[in-house]
Order: sequence, then structure tokens, then C-alpha cells
Amino acid sequence: MTDMTNFQHPEQYRQRFFIENSPVRGDVVRLTDAYQTVIAKKEYPTAIKALLGEMLVAASLLIGTLKINGRLSVQLQSSDEDSPLSWAMAECDHTGQVRALAGFKHTDDWQTATTSRQAFAKLGQGVLFISIHPERGEAYQGIVERVSDDLAECLAHYQKQSAQIPTLLKLATSDEVAGGILVQLLPQTDEDRENDPDLWERMSALTGTIKADELTELHADEILYRLYHEEEVAIPEASELAFGCTCSAEKSEGAILQLGHEEALNALDAHGGVLALDCGFCGESYQFDERKINELFV
Repeated sequence: MTDMTNFQHPEQYRQRFFIENSPVRGDVVRLTDAYQTVIAKKEYPTAIKALLGEMLVAASLLIGTLKINGRLSVQLQSSDEDSPLSWAMAECDHTGQVRALAGFKHTDDWQTATTSRQAFAKLGQGVLFISIHPERGEAYQGIVERVSDDLAECLAHYQKQSAQIPTLLKLATSDEVAGGILVQLLPQTDEDRENDPDLWERMSALTGTIKADELTELHADEILYRLYHEEEVAIPEASELAFGCTCSAEKSEGAILQLGHEEALNALDAHGGVLALDCGFCGESYQFDERKINELFV
């Protein structure tokens, strides 16, 4: 395996790796402060915290498989009004900024739920989907088949079915850290198959040995060494990840303009003379009084 004695990484990152002279590539993601920022925005039940952590990691891993400037989101939407989990989404853009949010009902259902699987199950008959928004070009949305209540299993199945790329995906969260690993087998040549016929079976077996606490407690160099120390692993420089929000005063002004002048003034009256647009992701509040609203429509 490649010598990683001098391996350096930021605290939160996406670490790409390759198996030399093979069509296998992968990424390891670790989130700390960004994960803590997200789950501190609301009084989330334990199970939703775990699910949001996995969704953050999944979005960060999946966008690494794309060659786009833009953002990718993993989203859950319930079709049942009585579902304890109404919706959830996590997003990562090409610069490494992540954010996430969920809507839920405060019910007794959450008292005994502690895992991401239990949170996912409370979506009821909901839908899981991936949205890709390039800075240029058309947005794309793909429905992900719910083969189980395990987010990683669903997304790995989607990658294999939609992109025709065999994918291994492991996600985990602790109280402090969200982490995960993605491994893919890119298209093989006849020479690839002849030189290493059991490559994917071997990688699948090795990756399957990773434990949840290893994904949250160990850094990428340790994870990759434990899994693939008998392989020739190449590790480029890591990409830093951080919490970031895309809200802005301009977007809030655009929302006011969409209301129309009269409707905006009616909303202003209903809210005591100050119309506040609050961002659920970061908590920023954009406030408008009558003067500001009138100026927008001049």
C-alpha cells in the first residue's frame, strides 16, 4: 500500500482514493463541526440526527462521483400526513459546502427511536430521491427505490441500477461525527478482467468488514490501511468540507417580489409591521419593513 506516514488532512474532508492499475475508485468522508451545526438547529430526536448525518455524508460522497460545478441533494418526502417524519434533505456542492434540514412531528414515536433506520422507517410511504443542480444545464432528479430502510443500501442499489456502476456504500454517525465510505467499480476492459478476475469480489469482502465506529472514530488513512493494506492504494490531496448556506438577502428579496406588492403589504400588516424571512438551514433572518418593501417595487 502507498506510504501514508506523512498523510495530512483537514478536520472535515472528502478523501479520494484509487486502487492502482485497476478500475476501482472511492472516497472517504468525515464530518464533525458541519454535522454538529446541522443537528443543533432544531431539537431533533436522536434518530433524526443520525439520519441527517448519514444524508450529509451520502451527498458529500455522491457529488464526488460527478464532474459538475453545482450541487447534489439527497431528499426524503413523506406522502402520509400522519408520518412522524415529514421530510428531510441534505446537500453538498462542488466547493464542499454542506447543509441539511428535516421536518418532523413531535410525537411519542421518537422516544424509543435511536437509529437512522428507525427514522427512515417513520417516513411511511414516502419517497427517496436524488436531485442534481448543475450551475449550467438542466437539473436532474432521480427516484431511488426503497429496497430497505437503510439509506446506504438504497443509494448503492440506485447507483448500480441507474448508472450501471457497482457501488459499495457504508454510512455511520456517532454523537460527534458522521462518516462514510464509497467504493465503485468503473467499466472494466478485457485486460482488467484477465489480470485480476476476483477484484470486485475481493474489494466487496474487504469493504464489508468496516465497522460503524471505525467510520466515525478513524481518519481516512487509518480506514484505508485497515481495509486495503495489501492493495496498491493511491491517495491524492483531500477536499475540505464545511457547513455553508446558500441563503441571501437577494433571494429573500426575490421571494417578496414573487408575492407581489399588495400581497407583501398584507403579509406585513399580518406580522405587525415587520416581515421576517428566516432560513431554516443557518438561522439567518432577513427582515423587511414597509419602506424596504415599497423600495423593492419602485
